[in-house]
Amino acid sequence: MKIKQKHQGILFIIMAGMFFALMTFFVRLSGDLPTMQKAFFRNTVAACVAIVMLARSEQGFKIQKTSWLSLFFRCLCGTIGLICNFYAIDKMNIADANILNKLSPFFAIIASYFILKENANKVEWSCVIVAFLGAVFVVKPSFDMDFVYAMIGVVGGLGAGVAYTFVRKLGMQGERGPVIVMCFSVFSCLVTLPFFVLRFQPMNLKQIICLLMSGMFATGGQLSITAAYTKAPAKEISVFDYSQVIFAALLGLLFLGQIPDWMSIIGYVLIIGSAVFKWAYTLKR
Repeated sequence: MKIKQKHQGILFIIMAGMFFALMTFFVRLSGDLPTMQKAFFRNTVAACVAIVMLARSEQGFKIQKTSWLSLFFRCLCGTIGLICNFYAIDKMNIADANILNKLSPFFAIIASYFILKENANKVEWSCVIVAFLGAVFVVKPSFDMDFVYAMIGVVGGLGAGVAYTFVRKLGMQGERGPVIVMCFSVFSCLVTLPFFVLRFQPMNLKQIICLLMSGMFATGGQLSITAAYTKAPAKEISVFDYSQVIFAALLGLLFLGQIPDWMSIIGYVLIIGSAVFKWAYTLKR
């Protein structure tokens, strides 16, 4: 049963990678719109889908009493991660923005130590260090705005990593995936709504379609990633989350003409390589 759930988790996380890569692609295609406006659209679609799913379920909108605190932190950290990630997508090569967001599994290892009391060993901590070294190559420390944009992308990965740790905790407590998605989406909508209203920028038909598509793919990704982390521990399946970087790089190359530079490629190899090594090590154990 445990092996079957693990395989399901792997399938869900690869699906999430494809969906989230398409989300970032359409966010970039939507053009020069405020980040909060894009984030609001993304979460509105996800919230509507999750609400409909819960309305049709037998348990409805029932939330376990023990879930509220974890749901709050999942929503807060996830919203911070989302906003930072969307900002980085607008300012950076989408493959670079995605790889920085994919630092989240390594941040999840750190967060799991404090939140879930899941202890990592020396090998796993070494992998975290190598991954952050890879991030240095992608970030390229300097005194220009590109460095600032990259660091915002790193914060996005941090927020996502902590959020996924709380997703795992909620899954262990038996909370339903659509409940987690609905709470996060509604919370994010409420946070971004004031900025959306105050800084609203008129959109053409193409931009509206792109944002709706980003919301649809984000919903698919959110449901998939939530299902994945409720099926199996992050340390066993998180490596497959890096499929998103491959999907994003292909989309950027084929449709946006974006080619990562040599430093970014070294960073990709270090981050993904450490993730693959950690995964293989975990399986061997």
